[in-house]
Formats: sequence, structure tokens, C-alpha cells
Amino acid sequence: MIIIENEQNKVIVDKKIESLIETTIKLCMKSEKLDKDYEVSVLIVDDSEIRDINKEHRDIDKSTDVLSFPMVDFKDGKLISDEGDYDLEVGELILGDIIISAETAKRQAEAYGHSFEREMAFLTAHSCFHLLGYDHMEKNEEEIMFKRQEDILKEIGLPRD
Repeated sequence: MIIIENEQNKVIVDKKIESLIETTIKLCMKSEKLDKDYEVSVLIVDDSEIRDINKEHRDIDKSTDVLSFPMVDFKDGKLISDEGDYDLEVGELILGDIIISAETAKRQAEAYGHSFEREMAFLTAHSCFHLLGYDHMEKNEEEIMFKRQEDILKEIGLPRD
């Protein structure tokens, strides 16, 4: 299950964007062959809210584009332990939360010269791969993660121009 909540009103996030976010998440999970029912929550906020969340959880007092809060142990797309949280009513593994600043996404799209849709899909894929245990702290990890993100964006029809 994918839960999307838009809690900001500074940037228009319509059903088309919500559908794109959902498609992006599903493709990320499919690409990693996740064979469990899962739950991912996506919260769309403004810069002020993501700054507050960043400060509270990471002790970084500034806004950012996206935050990921994984709830299950993965490493490079492989489930290490499924002792994470399950929604017992429906038997879904709760993978975690994605928080996106629509304001920052809009600014970044304009700065990079591509659509808001592409930026939202990119941030969703980026965060999804963090939920799946990928990281970009080392150069080789970054190359792997970014290739996976670009593969998803190509599949959606939003490749880097």
C-alpha cells in the first residue's frame, strides 16, 4: 500500500503527480524484486515543515529536498531482516516514510531545466532506494544508486535530457 498525503498548499500537487509518485514507488520495488506486500508513506510538505523535521530527526537546521526514514533493514536492495514493523491487519511490511518538499522540488526543477514531474519522480525514486538500503556516501555506491534511479525515470518516460 502506498499512502500519499499532501500537507502543503504552496505548490500544486494534483492527482497526476500523486499517480506519478505511486508509479515510481511501484517500479522501484519491482526493480528490486521485493516479494512482500509493503507499505510506504509519502508526505509532501513545504520548506518550513521539512526544515522542522530535518532539525528534529537529524539535528540539521535547514530545509532539504527529500528525507527518508526506513523502518526495515535492507542493504543494496536485499532484505537483511524482515523483523520490521508489519501492519498485522493486512500483512504488509512497513518499509518507511518519504518526505518531499514540494517547494524545493519546484525550485530544483527550474534550476535543472526540467519538469516538476521529473523532479518529483526523481526525489521519490531517490528516497525509495534509500528505504531499500542504498546509499551514496561512497563513489561506487553513488554510481549504483544513481543508475537505478535513472533506469526508473527512463521506464516512466522522464529520462535526463
